[in-house]
Amino acid sequence: MIAKVSQREAEVLAAVAARLSNAQIANRLRISVRTVESHVASLLRKYGVADRQELAQQAVQAGVDRDVPDGPQPGVPTPMTSFVGREREHEAVLAAFGASRLVTLLGTGGAGKSRLAAEVCSSYPAGGAFVDLVPVRDGFVTQAAAKVLGVGERAQQPLEDAVIERLRRDRALLVLDNCEHVLDTAAGFAERMLAACPGTRILVTSRERLGVPGERTVPIGPLPLASDAEALFLDRATAADPEFDADPAQLTQICARLDGIPLAIELAAARSASLGLAGLLVALDDTLRLLTGGRAADRRHRSLRAVLEWSHDLLDEEEQALFRRLSMFCGGFDLAAATALTPGRPPGAVSHVLGRLVDKSLVVRAPGTASRWRLLQTVRAFAEELLRDSGEHDAARELHLLWAAGTATAMRERLIAAGQHGAGTAAPCEDSQKDGAEVWRREFDEVSDDLRAALAAAPPGRGGAAHRLARSLGHLTFARRFLAEAQSHYRQAAERAPGPAEAAEDLRNAADCSLDNISGQCVFDLLLASAAQAHAAGDENGRAVALARAVETAARFLASFPEGIPGERLRRHLAEAAEAGDPGDPTVAAALAAAAAWTGRPGAFDPDPALAARALAVARTTGDAVLVSAGLDAVTTAAVRAGRHREARRYTEERLALLSEMDRDDPRSAIEIVDTLHVACTDAIVAGDLPAAITAGRIMMADDLVGDHPYISASRLIPALVLTGELGAALRYGERMWASWERAGRPPAGWLLPSVSAVALAHGLLDDPVRFRLWRHRAGVVVDHAHAGLTSFGAFVDARAALQSGDLSDATALVERAFGTFSMGRYAAYAQAAGAELAVVAGLPDAPDRLAAALLTAGENHWASACLARAGGRLHADPDALAASVAQWEGIDARLERAHTLLLIPHRAEEGRAALDALITSTGRRTL
Repeated sequence: MIAKVSQREAEVLAAVAARLSNAQIANRLRISVRTVESHVASLLRKYGVADRQELAQQAVQAGVDRDVPDGPQPGVPTPMTSFVGREREHEAVLAAFGASRLVTLLGTGGAGKSRLAAEVCSSYPAGGAFVDLVPVRDGFVTQAAAKVLGVGERAQQPLEDAVIERLRRDRALLVLDNCEHVLDTAAGFAERMLAACPGTRILVTSRERLGVPGERTVPIGPLPLASDAEALFLDRATAADPEFDADPAQLTQICARLDGIPLAIELAAARSASLGLAGLLVALDDTLRLLTGGRAADRRHRSLRAVLEWSHDLLDEEEQALFRRLSMFCGGFDLAAATALTPGRPPGAVSHVLGRLVDKSLVVRAPGTASRWRLLQTVRAFAEELLRDSGEHDAARELHLLWAAGTATAMRERLIAAGQHGAGTAAPCEDSQKDGAEVWRREFDEVSDDLRAALAAAPPGRGGAAHRLARSLGHLTFARRFLAEAQSHYRQAAERAPGPAEAAEDLRNAADCSLDNISGQCVFDLLLASAAQAHAAGDENGRAVALARAVETAARFLASFPEGIPGERLRRHLAEAAEAGDPGDPTVAAALAAAAAWTGRPGAFDPDPALAARALAVARTTGDAVLVSAGLDAVTTAAVRAGRHREARRYTEERLALLSEMDRDDPRSAIEIVDTLHVACTDAIVAGDLPAAITAGRIMMADDLVGDHPYISASRLIPALVLTGELGAALRYGERMWASWERAGRPPAGWLLPSVSAVALAHGLLDDPVRFRLWRHRAGVVVDHAHAGLTSFGAFVDARAALQSGDLSDATALVERAFGTFSMGRYAAYAQAAGAELAVVAGLPDAPDRLAAALLTAGENHWASACLARAGGRLHADPDALAASVAQWEGIDARLERAHTLLLIPHRAEEGRAALDALITSTGRRTL
């Protein structure tokens, strides 16, 4: 199939065919990861396939050119100068990788470890990613890696798991550069990555070993004299002065004075144009004489410090002052940031001084940018020492905090303004729209380490810049999909809030960050704390809303609580909320109505239908998409409990439409987005609307908040894939789902049962009884871990598999079970339809009665209706009924069932055989 695609989609398709990840595609095409995700989702829909592997196969079959414009590996610094020497060390790194998957480049500051690591990464055959840890605080190594790899935290998937899933896809190289200040965190991270990602190799640069078992080290010493050291000096000196001419003897003498240290050589070469070689030698000798004492092992360190002190002493007062203050930035900085640390100086004047520091190589341009700069790690440490000795450190820290708070607040305000324009999840947008909405992400990545550092260094106290920074960081990190970090920042904001009203808002935001990534009990407690703060502030409406939401959370998301909240306690909180709030306020009324709907009946997860309808009506009066979505969930659940699945499906379709009205970067929208996307696919399957299920599943898999979770998202989509006949995709997702669930420690997950049973059915339909039994056993494992009962979907699978195999020996028992009562009965229509057909084929005497009974539930399920039409055609030898069944299968795109039905119609049997052969062949199996 050749689909009509845009030019940008064609480029993305070529990259997918070349087996590049979304992060690699984004890097090479210079677009955002979210834009790539949108294009991939669009291509999946246009090509009618379920996953990237099938999309890549379709692209190759269609003759798509897999050549993609080359570009830098993610995170690898773009070299501003040529690379000199280190051939022996480069070869040693590759040799070390032959014996170990973890190699560490060991050397002092300024030895050139980072530059060599970048060269290795750029030329690594399987590709690589470069994580610069220089600006990273301890505890944020995972965020740094996630940023480079283009992944974020998703619902029920911690950030580290997202990094692991990304690394497991490729046999690639991960560079962790400059680990010495985060040694323990980096060591733990590296060890976990190596254990979970067998195809990944890690290259570390550090002044110390990580101490991880199996680690190999490659020492990075001085550049050899009479060769590489002089070549480096000449290269950098000529760049500073094209007319530079050196006396070889003097050049060797200078490089010897500098102990062959690359950074020292580069700093000295930058001064060669103004001082000449003779002047350099005199200056170096004078400075080295001042640095007496110390151990012999520190000799190279003293020579580097000599160059730094000599370079600093040659600066004028303005240059020295700016140089010291720039050490406050642990990451890069732009002119506005530099100006913020020099109050009273206009940007133009700061720009001139900054330019002079760049000319002297004390400040370097940040890789890949034209307007950002940074201090190398060793240079920054020296400048920071000067700042502390000058007595200006506290004042500079305060200026840095004010800059960080202002920067974060402005970024947050722009993000909120963009969200108010309705950046939803409905359909992929064009590059200009999508990338324009995501400029803030690039801006945030550039300054995030400094924002975190400023907050960590802020003095204790309430209100002011620190509170604004913490609150803004909460919003920004949530939007950046660092969800656990976002909640932490909101908690910090609450602790620093100037008053209880602000603390109540911060605690509410902390609760909103993600119900799915933390326990429901934690959300419940945060909402109660928010209610208490609102009460202290005299905001009784805010108290009422927080209490009501706590009640709704406990009743609606019961599965996220380790232990349920007693109903008596929930009703007591609801009474407190009703007494506190003004029922005339629409938001208060909607919150109270939603909580009442979910607690109106004594049973768990059983909203009262009348109260649910009222909750929806009240929510609609607010015009708030989040509140309306919550009201729709109440009536949807009530409809499902009553067996009105098509009605539930209509409500879910309305919830999906509301997503485009929500600000998906606002934590408040999170749970409605996650919940809607999780249930949309399942609700469509329950109603037998398979095209809608596939569409909803693909939207879910491409979404950056829910996303392609290794076992949660896959479990929603697998039954739909099996029922439509996309067995190959279902089996691939199934294996990945099971392996990921096991890696997670087999957490209780009763909702996995339909998908695990569906994989068993796929093997049954492929006439593989061994794998069928394996997956039915796995369904039992899920039951044991979830303490759940077998589902109606399992009964359907057993009946349908018996039909496929022709083994009718247990038909009576299987039919009886298909018509039984189940704790999870939403798939009863499937079970009864398959059971009725099995009764017909087995010639059971009660087959007509079974058929009639199944028809009573089939009206709510398209698949069941088509199955019963076929069963009726078989029972009465009615070709018209069989033809009607074929048409119904076509209407829901159930290709496998359509093919099996055609086999029953004599004059169309050949057509059915061809269709069946094509479907089976597409799975990689032989034709049956």
